[in-house]
Order: sequence, then C-alpha cells, then structure tokens
Amino acid sequence: MKPGILAIDIGGSGIKADVIDEDGVMQTGRVRIDTPKPAKPDVVVDAIVKLVKDLPPYNRISIGFPGVVRDGKVLTAANLGRDIWYGFALADTLSERLGGHPARLLNDADMQGFGLIEGKGVELVITLGTGFGSALFRDGELMPHMELGHHPIHKDRTYDQYVGNAEFKRIGKRRWNSRIARVLPILHTLLHADRIHIGGGNARELTIKLPDNVKVGSNDAGIRGGAALWRAA
Repeated sequence: MKPGILAIDIGGSGIKADVIDEDGVMQTGRVRIDTPKPAKPDVVVDAIVKLVKDLPPYNRISIGFPGVVRDGKVLTAANLGRDIWYGFALADTLSERLGGHPARLLNDADMQGFGLIEGKGVELVITLGTGFGSALFRDGELMPHMELGHHPIHKDRTYDQYVGNAEFKRIGKRRWNSRIARVLPILHTLLHADRIHIGGGNARELTIKLPDNVKVGSNDAGIRGGAALWRAA
C-alpha cells in the first residue's frame, strides 16, 4: 500500500490520529488518548509519538491544533496553556520525532472543516468541544482564521465561556442546548452562511431542532480533513 498521510487531531480533551489516503479515507480507524494534563509541549509530543507508533506507513503529516498557528508554530493555545505553547515549533518538532517526514500545521477547526464542507458557497464550521472552534470557507477555500470562540457573546462571556465544555458540565444539557439555540441565529446574522456544519465531541449532545442549513458532522472529520493540507503539494 502506498504510504499515506498521518493526520493528528489535537484537542483540549483528547488527541486522535490515523493514517489517511489523499482523499481523506481513514486506513485503520482512529486511535485516541486523553490529552495529558498539564499539556506541556514536550509531554504532548511524547504522547503523540507513542500513540501513532503502530499505525500504517506514511510519508506526510497533518496536524490540527486548538489555537492560532502560523508557519508551523503555535501562537495561542487557550485550552492547553498559552504561555507554555507560544512560539513552539510543533510542525518541525513532530517531523523530527516521526521519521523526518514533512509536517504541516493548521488550526483544528480549520482542518476539521475540510472534512465537513461541501465546497460551494459560504460555509461556517463550528466545533463544540473543550472550547468553541470556528472556521469559514467560501467555495471550498479557507478564509483567514478567526478565533470566534474568544469573542463576547453574552455580557462579558465569550463563546468558549458560554457554550464550552466547562459550562456544559455546570449548567447541564437542557440549558446548554438552549444556549446553542441562541448562538446559531447570531452566527447567521453575522455571516449569513449558506451552510453551518457542527463538529466536536459535544455535537452529539445536541437535542434542539436545527435549521435546515445546519448539519452535525462526524467527529472523524478532524482526521479526514488532514488530506486537504497536501492537495496543493
């Protein structure tokens, strides 16, 4: 079998990985571990190396990371520890630790979006996990990344603080769903997206009736979307 792409999805609660082909088809079924606490860069890298050691052969690496990333480095990591991650060369470090294969780094919601979108019109991807992730696409092209999760949504609380996992646990499923029902019209007013795709671990907790243009996608999209990082290579 031709070597594939090692896709790694780093989240605030868990780290997932699998080898995919050029179309994003998963080769074995993802492997997963809880994100180490505290999530220091060297500890997370060690955990990833151990996690992927028995996966099939690959010759490229795609990494989704929960924060702002640029040029293979981490700029923000709100749910992992900003100060300890700032400036960390995650792409180069994982490349070196995983056989010298070239590695590319993208925000995790952006990478998940590539696994969810239809590629036509304006499409918004939101992820409901440890925090609130977002990605915006136009005709399949990724727009500049916005950390929408850190914008105010209600009084002095951000999206992360209003519908993130900590708040889900504090207020319970019913009230959390009511908040999602308030958030969706605000996002529509803000962006008028043709479609909104919802991913992340807490997407399975949704019980509200969603608008016709809103879909819940597979959480495996965070892995499958890794193929897009190499399509222009």
